[in-house]
Amino acid sequence: MRALLFSSQHYDQESFTRAAHGSTLQLHYQAARLTLDTAALANGFEVVCAFINDELDAQVLARLAAGGTRLIALRSAGYNHVDLVAAQRLGLAVARVPAYSPHAVAEHAVALILALNRRLHRAYNRTREGDFTLHGLTGFDLHGKTVGVVGTGQIGAAFARIMAGFGCQLLAYDPYPNPELLALGARYLELPELLRESRIISLHCPLSADTRHLINAQSLAQLQPGAMLINTGRGALVDTPALIDALKRGQLGYLGLDVYEEEAQLFFEDRSDQPLQDDVLARLLTFPNVIVTAHQAFLTREALDAIATTTLDNIARWAAGNPQNLVTG
Repeated sequence: MRALLFSSQHYDQESFTRAAHGSTLQLHYQAARLTLDTAALANGFEVVCAFINDELDAQVLARLAAGGTRLIALRSAGYNHVDLVAAQRLGLAVARVPAYSPHAVAEHAVALILALNRRLHRAYNRTREGDFTLHGLTGFDLHGKTVGVVGTGQIGAAFARIMAGFGCQLLAYDPYPNPELLALGARYLELPELLRESRIISLHCPLSADTRHLINAQSLAQLQPGAMLINTGRGALVDTPALIDALKRGQLGYLGLDVYEEEAQLFFEDRSDQPLQDDVLARLLTFPNVIVTAHQAFLTREALDAIATTTLDNIARWAAGNPQNLVTG
């Protein structure tokens, strides 16, 4: 059996090669992102392995099915970018990696909090230029601060444990309360209350019709002046243009993003020799109290190995007629 990995980077090749040692599965790697224009590259491959920014709408799925693809093996937990109705109609099975390393994403969210709070990005640039002054670098103690966790699944719970270790007070929002957070002393509130009471808000919920632009101009107006917002979940959880106005007004005092709604055309590529065409992202990058990382929260050795192992296990189980982690098929 042959499988083609779209949007594959060197670290994917390393982790999948390790995980596939001794397997009869033939892995092929394609750096190009899966789109309608590149779908023909998958002709003759029974399995297409796609990442979060690959396009898997009805047209692309139809092209893949016509070329002989029967399984879409996602290298992600999220599957909001897949037209599941079309996949079902075309007889395509879709499998995902429901959990790889919640610690990786949670720890990256905390890294953004620490860097923003203590202005580490600004201090790093200053000292490299011989400027050892401390003006403008004052932070605040995390101990005793109120942290709002939006989405309390595995990643949100891992994040909450870390923040509890700092001595923070935890608030939570999720339709399904997690007993682990309750045991940490978290209070579950409706989102408007959480936004009003939290000094730091971190987003860890999946993207759905209900959560798209969960953070928007109206919800941003409910923040404490100078609040911190962290998003390591999905870019479209946030109405990004609304962030600019909130930053300008000082309603939003710190912003850390690892995901961006329009990231598909930008992230995972070196575009340093080209003008940035995205005006919204370009404006965000001018603020000294904003840090944007390029969807790297998942990028730890442990997470990569777990993604590769689970993906290959999904393929093997599907081929043996014992599928696992399917979202359709």
